[in-house]
Amino acid sequence: MSVQEIAEKIKSRVASSGFDRSVKFDTGGDGVIVIDGATISTTDAPADCTIKLSLDDLDSLISGDLNPTMAFMTGKIKVEGDMTVAMALSQLIG
Repeated sequence: MSVQEIAEKIKSRVASSGFDRSVKFDTGGDGVIVIDGATISTTDAPADCTIKLSLDDLDSLISGDLNPTMAFMTGKIKVEGDMTVAMALSQLIG
């Protein structure tokens, strides 16, 4: 699944969530997804929190096959910036 397809998949969840911070999923060479409030973009931009992970892990995370806490504990996900944003986001995408 591409970054664009994943962005489309989570757009409806984000739009109705009331999420009011910004977070960037950085999949390295595969691209980025930036969630800024109810807006989703695949254009790189600054964010309150950056979550670095592989495209496959992002797909698994969004589909519910990868537990965000376990992924963080095992090093599949690296979080930079405001950790509370990442915690709020886990409620949204989990």
